[in-house]
Formats: sequence, structure tokens, C-alpha cells
Amino acid sequence: MSQETRKKTSKLGSAARSRTTTRATAKVAPKSSAKAVTRATTTKKAAAAGKPATKSISASSVTKAIPLVEGQAAPGFDLPRDGGQRLSLRDYAGRNLVLFFYPRADTPGCTREAMDFTRLAGEFAAHGTDVIGVSGDTVKAQDSFKNKHKLKTPLVSDEQKEMLTAYGAWGEKSMYGRTFLGILRTTVLIDGSGQILRVWRNVKVDGHADAVLEAVRAL
Repeated sequence: MSQETRKKTSKLGSAARSRTTTRATAKVAPKSSAKAVTRATTTKKAAAAGKPATKSISASSVTKAIPLVEGQAAPGFDLPRDGGQRLSLRDYAGRNLVLFFYPRADTPGCTREAMDFTRLAGEFAAHGTDVIGVSGDTVKAQDSFKNKHKLKTPLVSDEQKEMLTAYGAWGEKSMYGRTFLGILRTTVLIDGSGQILRVWRNVKVDGHADAVLEAVRAL
């Protein structure tokens, strides 16, 4: 073999060994590094778009009220009321039930609404219908509210906002340019089998109790 041929053979062998080494290195590269590069790339893209790469949503971060659908089963509840007793949906089996959700005890609008339902309590009863007021106030505040205005309807205390949320009466509100979570004035009519017949949302107090009574009379 000539000297020139040996030189060419040596060069070819070196190139082949170099390619083999490169492939072997690629094969043993740790997967974690590749994943890290992928995550880093995703994060950079998300940052460039002005938003986080991932975002988990917890139950406490949900601000929208749960929509109720007429015809569905009413969510169950078992909560304290004025006077220290407890009320549950089961207590009203066989009778129609009106639930009016109000933002705060002894405020002007809530007082007018509660007094209107009290004024019509006899009419509701005559049509086999009970009425309950619900807010996030303490039992003590409900007691004071009821006694002060001689209200005839039971007042339920839902401090944990569980019933309010289940009935779509807890959610995002806006006032004076400020957004916050609060009680959405809502009324729900339930029949004796526990089925939701009617939902009034974004209630305006004036004339509302009379409108609910008309709906009960039409059953």
C-alpha cells in the first residue's frame, strides 16, 4: 500500500470514529435535560405572550356564581337560622318553598324586601308555600334583624357561603368601579318535590315579593 493511500485510509477512519462518538453521546444524553429544555422554551414563549406557562385553578379562585337551571333538583342545605334552630330542605318536603337571598341584614333594600315578604306571608301560606330569607350574616345578626322589624319569615345564616354558592347567589359584583365578591340578590321558587320552578336573578326590591306571589298563585 502506498504512503498516500495509507494517509487517505487514516483520515477516513478518524472521521468514522468521530461520527460514532457523536451518535453515542446523543444516545446517552439524559432525558431530563431534554425535558428541561422543553419547559424552558415553553416558559419563554409564555413570558413573551405576557402570561404564565401554566395556571392551576382552585375552587376558591372561582368567582362566577353557579347557574341554576329551572327544572333541576334544588341543592340540599342544612344551616342555622334565627333563634338557634336549624333548617334543611327536607323540612319542606311536600310544600312549595321560596328562598330569597339578600346581601346584608338590616340594610335599606334588604329590610324593604324582608318586610314585603312578611306582609305577604299569609298569602304565601294560603297557597301552600313557605318563605325563607338567606344571607351570610351571623345568627345573632339575623336575630336582631328579625326582632327589630318584626319579620315573620325564618332567616338562615350561611356564613361559609356554601348555600349561597350552590344557589348561584354568591359571585362577582361591581360597584363604583370596584369589583368584589358578594351576595347577588336572588330568589328561587321550589316545589314540594324539591324541583326548581323559577329563578329570579339581579332582583330589584320594589314589587318583587308581589311578583313572586303571583308566580305561586299561577302554579
